[in-house]
Amino acid sequence: MQKWLYRFLIELTNHRLSSAILKKFSQSRVSAILIPSYAKIYNINQAEMEKTLTDFATLQDLFVRHLKKNCRNIDQKENTVVSPVDAVIEDTGIITLEKEIIVKNKHYSIQEMLGDENSLAKYIGGTFIILYLSPSHYHRIHSPISGVITKQWELGRKSYPVNRLGLKYGKAPLSKNFRKITEMRVNSSNVAVVKVGAMFINSIETTHTSDFVKKGEEIAYFSFGSTVILLFEKDSFTFSPEISTSANIKVGEVLGTIK
Repeated sequence: MQKWLYRFLIELTNHRLSSAILKKFSQSRVSAILIPSYAKIYNINQAEMEKTLTDFATLQDLFVRHLKKNCRNIDQKENTVVSPVDAVIEDTGIITLEKEIIVKNKHYSIQEMLGDENSLAKYIGGTFIILYLSPSHYHRIHSPISGVITKQWELGRKSYPVNRLGLKYGKAPLSKNFRKITEMRVNSSNVAVVKVGAMFINSIETTHTSDFVKKGEEIAYFSFGSTVILLFEKDSFTFSPEISTSANIKVGEVLGTIK
């Protein structure tokens, strides 16, 4: 019953018109009146922001804020993989031979998530990491490694919540939501960076356009809180001992090492 009601209410409100209205409002100057309340409710760390709250003309500007220079330390060891976002580590695990990942006891199709058989084959038996960004987090996305961008593509039309209720009751939001995927090659391994859209706002803006990207360099941003999924090939990635689910992590902090 709870699952049915949750899905019904989400479907009732998750339409192109409601999405357009919400997006237009967040980009309007009228929305600025909500900025102080938003910052207070979500406990935004104002000390690390490049601008002050009064400098933001719209709520959207606050969502996509920049941080002060050198506010995040990017680990520079050659073989480390760093967090591309400020987030909560929602889950980690192995990509099964059935082409799935299991998150909160739910099965998600990697085949559906990537929508590309050639890309999919590389990751069977590999490792995944799910990083959840709440509305309080810094929303810009940085590269987890230095490497060559070999392919970028997008899939999906609607977006459903990717918070804990969304993962529990939603219709496979990690593999069905609107998403933009960047595939990178480092040394002899491939890494997929899956950027998953948030409810209502399918806004994932790419900011990096060259073929090569340096670790810690900005590559995109969300217009609202959402999720980034990292996929690694089999036997190519080893977690750092400090990594645990439900822990907070920031851009540049080490997730593990790659061969």
